[in-house]
Amino acid sequence: MEASGIPVSGPRALRAKRGLGDRIGDPLLKWISALAALLAVALIGGIAYEVINQASPAISKFGLGFITTNDWDPVKERFGAASFIYGTAVTSAIAVIIAAPLSVSIALYLTELAPRRLSRPVATLVDLLAAIPSVILGLWGILVLGPFMHDRIEPALQSVLGFLPLFSGDPSAFGVLTAAVILTIMATPIITSVIREVFETVPGDLKEGAYALGATRWEMVKTVVLPYSRAGIVGAVILGLGRAIGEAIAVTQVIGSSAGIHVSLFGTGGTLASWIASKYQGAPGALEKPSLAYLGLILLVFALLVNVIARWIVKRTAIDESQPSPDGDALLTEAEGLA
Repeated sequence: MEASGIPVSGPRALRAKRGLGDRIGDPLLKWISALAALLAVALIGGIAYEVINQASPAISKFGLGFITTNDWDPVKERFGAASFIYGTAVTSAIAVIIAAPLSVSIALYLTELAPRRLSRPVATLVDLLAAIPSVILGLWGILVLGPFMHDRIEPALQSVLGFLPLFSGDPSAFGVLTAAVILTIMATPIITSVIREVFETVPGDLKEGAYALGATRWEMVKTVVLPYSRAGIVGAVILGLGRAIGEAIAVTQVIGSSAGIHVSLFGTGGTLASWIASKYQGAPGALEKPSLAYLGLILLVFALLVNVIARWIVKRTAIDESQPSPDGDALLTEAEGLA
């Protein structure tokens, strides 16, 4: 296209070459993206509305006292969520306490220590562990882990720490501790995969700079890799916590499914998700299903709180990372002194 014999170039030429599809591309992309976001919000809103609607009879009957009540008696229609909140908190906390350092260690080995010919196969196997269906892990828990916990782990814990109420009572193949170990196995590959990706984003220049200042590999990890990845580590751990809180099938298979708060980790129990999964379909009476829906509402609130807390922690961690690292300053001072 020319005007007065002068070729048209630049933005005008680009606009002239655009077809109808190109001209409507920007608004089409905008509206499709907005529609997808609105569908996600509508889906969450619809789920929350349906859960609240199903739970409304129990909410009207028990109110907030449902959270502090420890009963679950369908015959007398007395229901409460305290024991399941306790079971969810205990199993998830134990799983995260074990899985977090284990996942950091695995990720460090795969990114910083293992030879390449070994790190890739091991990383693939860790990722495959996350893909195992929860029902298969639960079956493995029944056949292998439960008997092993009953015969080896729990007696050893009882002999050493039996003076503590947490490790009192008779060892059992099914119970809170077995469920926590299953959750640990399920959360570890998820946390490891995320942390490994975070570690791989640490700039190589920072690592080389630490080595140039005389740092050992451990000092480099402590002063460069871990501080740089702090926000990602926190996010990965919270993601694993969310996975542990919401797991139902595998926990149902190994926890024993009993209502009541038991201090001993060897005793049976229940979580919010496992109790809903095991009782909802065959729930008798007019009030038990609404009570189970009330448990689902509490679980939904738990997930929301975990998400909000995770965002707050990551934000605070990112702010802290903008400040000078005392460990890094100490390392620099030490290296300069050696020089």
